[in-house]
Amino acid sequence: MDIDLVFSGGGVKGFALLGAYEAIEEKGLRWKRLAGTSAGALLSALLAAGYSARDIARLLEELELEQFLDARPQWIPFPLWKWVRLYWRLGLYQGKAFEQWLEAALAARGVRTFQDVPAGSLSIVASDVTNGRIVVMPDDLHRYGIDAKTFSVAKAVRMSISIPYFFEPVRLNGRDGLALIVDGGVLSNFPLFLFDEEKKMKKRPVLGVQLSPKPGERPKRTISNALDLYEALFAAMKEAHDARYISRRHEKNIVFLPVDNVMATEFSIDPTARRRLIDYGRERTRQFLRQWAY
Repeated sequence: MDIDLVFSGGGVKGFALLGAYEAIEEKGLRWKRLAGTSAGALLSALLAAGYSARDIARLLEELELEQFLDARPQWIPFPLWKWVRLYWRLGLYQGKAFEQWLEAALAARGVRTFQDVPAGSLSIVASDVTNGRIVVMPDDLHRYGIDAKTFSVAKAVRMSISIPYFFEPVRLNGRDGLALIVDGGVLSNFPLFLFDEEKKMKKRPVLGVQLSPKPGERPKRTISNALDLYEALFAAMKEAHDARYISRRHEKNIVFLPVDNVMATEFSIDPTARRRLIDYGRERTRQFLRQWAY
């Protein structure tokens, strides 16, 4: 059966998304359209390039995530220099190593730009903090005077995974000047709205996979210091927009995968913990699909 798939963001927690897709593929469900933010954008791009769940597992099996922590050279031996660099560069890491790795992985399957994937099959979400708006690629690239057909899919995913202050924003030069693009999760961490066509008859079922608890089951946050407040503010920003679209009508089509024991930026995660996340996502999704009334 054909379906449309939506994957949420979650950084390193995204290994659970791979496990979820393994169960979806195992069930014989075939995607026609894909949408994702951050880690979900990465998985969507690899699937759009023709990778299977097993292919992606092999691709990630030996991958050292810490190779993506590509800080700029530190010419001054001063402990606080990285924070000075953060002030001017707006991120601790460049993000180039990730983009180059993904570029090579996609090119191995013949995908470089959006013209290399079927039209309308892939939507990647990022956040334009200069203009205060969600950017859905490739559809919104025309706003910046950019030909979507020639735009790199790896660059689009790089934009979507740009966790604020962790990775440097992507500077996009468009017809209206410079725009800073960051993690899609800032404005929409779970872009279900892209396939939520209430006034139209759906061509196929929509299935979402979200790395968080159901809205009514999210625990209250304890805020006792400035760091707690920052974390709570960022989480609220990520969840507020998407919460509008997750009603009881939608919940029956969403696999919720709350991952609390891994941080989104835990790039030092060991192979055992990765496998646990994949297994967790697979088993939870298998349970969901047994009773999914699509």
